[in-house]
Amino acid sequence: MKYIAKIENQEFTVEIIDEKHAVVNGEVREINFESIRGHSTFSLLVDGKSYEANIYQENGEWEVLMRGRRYSVQVDDERERQLRAAAGASRPPKGDFYLKSPMPGLVVQIPVQEGQEIEEGDVLLILESMKMQNELKSPRAGVVSRILVTPNENVERKQTLLSVK
Repeated sequence: MKYIAKIENQEFTVEIIDEKHAVVNGEVREINFESIRGHSTFSLLVDGKSYEANIYQENGEWEVLMRGRRYSVQVDDERERQLRAAAGASRPPKGDFYLKSPMPGLVVQIPVQEGQEIEEGDVLLILESMKMQNELKSPRAGVVSRILVTPNENVERKQTLLSVK
């Protein structure tokens, strides 16, 4: 089965061959993917290069925090995508977007204000966790409708931080 992953308007076709190999955009990659430190932190080896990522599913999308960046990842299997294309449908438009903390941490800075218009990719909040500062960015354009935390506040994983209309 092939999967199509969309990350920041870039698509990747992924086909799992076996437990140690996958084809990504036509190239065979050696992989190793294991859970560490509980359920949401993973160790990923791709062609001998090591990555650590926090991964969780939220509202039908995957949220990945890796190397201080947060990525929203949409994954479809090939069959699902073909059925949607045949029906002339695309992903339904989303309602309000709720930024949730991908991990426990400390709110360092909130560079936006309620009522502010933002673009896709704008930094909404900077969260410090495990001595790293992580920029949490907006996955779409909109207006910041509500900010629920303050700088220097400790937050828990999956805690709603702010919303965008």
